[in-house]
Amino acid sequence: MEAERSEDSTVSEYLDQNPQLAQWVDTLRVYCESNKQWSARREFILRNMEAFPSVQQGVCNSSLDRLLSLSMVWANHVFLGCSYPSAVMDKIKEMGEGIVVQDPPVHKTTKELMGKGKRSATTEGDADSCVKRAKCGANELDGRPAWPVSQKSGPAPQAPAEHQPFFNRLYKAVAWKLVSAGGFGPNLDHFEILRSCVESCKQTLTCVFVPLKDITGLPAGRTQKEGHVCEIRCQTVYMGTGYGRDESAAKAMASKEALKVFQGRKVTVKICRRRYKGKDVEDLVLLDEQPRSQGFPPALSYPFQDEQLEDGSL
Repeated sequence: MEAERSEDSTVSEYLDQNPQLAQWVDTLRVYCESNKQWSARREFILRNMEAFPSVQQGVCNSSLDRLLSLSMVWANHVFLGCSYPSAVMDKIKEMGEGIVVQDPPVHKTTKELMGKGKRSATTEGDADSCVKRAKCGANELDGRPAWPVSQKSGPAPQAPAEHQPFFNRLYKAVAWKLVSAGGFGPNLDHFEILRSCVESCKQTLTCVFVPLKDITGLPAGRTQKEGHVCEIRCQTVYMGTGYGRDESAAKAMASKEALKVFQGRKVTVKICRRRYKGKDVEDLVLLDEQPRSQGFPPALSYPFQDEQLEDGSL
């Protein structure tokens, strides 16, 4: 504790003596960072500026981008438990040596959480192991119901508030991950980014696949009947839908659509009306701050199954 106070005091004194530097470095803070996270990452940046001699105050260049990306990767590892290739981990550990973080979070692997001798349902080596497939129908997963059947006809009124804290954490994880990847773009592995961020928050994604020909109510003008549709959820909350020639392409497009929601200043869980099996239902949906010009795609799965919805089509 005393060592950390000494480090904080040293950084504060250094910035007090360099007010222009203090003003500039504060512009590098990410909107979603807490004071604790920013204090640690700011120290990481200041400690390593000398290793990037072309970094200049107020000037954006590739060296600054690299330093900021490494600082984000380091913060992801310390505060969220994210892991990266060994070369990257060795680099950020070397750059972060000597930085003391008060009460750092304790991260456990899925194996540790499941207990010794128990096999986890998801592994790093197989990203698709976290994906539940629905090939027999929109409400079936390998012959079993996609979600437990209950008498509820929709999410509880308090459900958005209950889910919001998790998606606030996920928002931060995605923001940092995208910064370390150089920003949102078409050439990213969108599913891998989304999957790794969700798993860093100790949850898993659920993907449901349905042949395109089995779906009614598609957007106007879509006459193609070959291919698949993928719907992505997390903690029963709908995140995105994608279309593709095969399941892999559909999953990639759905992940891209889901990540678009994280481009704003915040994400919000809300109860919205959607179509499911030809009926209007209430669903939990993750939204950004932008107004929607059109409705949502029809739901492929429904976690709040009602017996009245057993009959009907998509």
